[in-house]
Amino acid sequence: MRTLLNIIWLVLSGFWMAVGYVVAGVVCCVLIITIPFGLAAFRIANYALWPFGRQIEQRREAGAMSAIGNVIWIIFAGWWLALGHVVTGFLLCVTIIGIPLGVANFKMIPISLVPLGSRIVETG
Repeated sequence: MRTLLNIIWLVLSGFWMAVGYVVAGVVCCVLIITIPFGLAAFRIANYALWPFGRQIEQRREAGAMSAIGNVIWIIFAGWWLALGHVVTGFLLCVTIIGIPLGVANFKMIPISLVPLGSRIVETG
């Protein structure tokens, strides 16, 4: 079932959201000092392509620099990526088949806003 949901997700939402994350990652990597943000964006782009069967886990050992970095991320990239998830989530929830995909979009909003201090793990 996860594979079927992932394939539908990839066609309807995942590819375009991943492109958004890759663009943000490339811009961050070009600006040398923001390379950690770029790496986080690439990691989330991978998650945005194939989210079912994985989940987001907060790293408790992340410190103050992670929090400061997340504030900077929200200001420059996180808000428009989160907005993309909100819009896509609402559009997918219009149909019965799209509801699980819309919910998955809504679940990705926290990591799109605060990617530092979190990791993506496989579910059993």
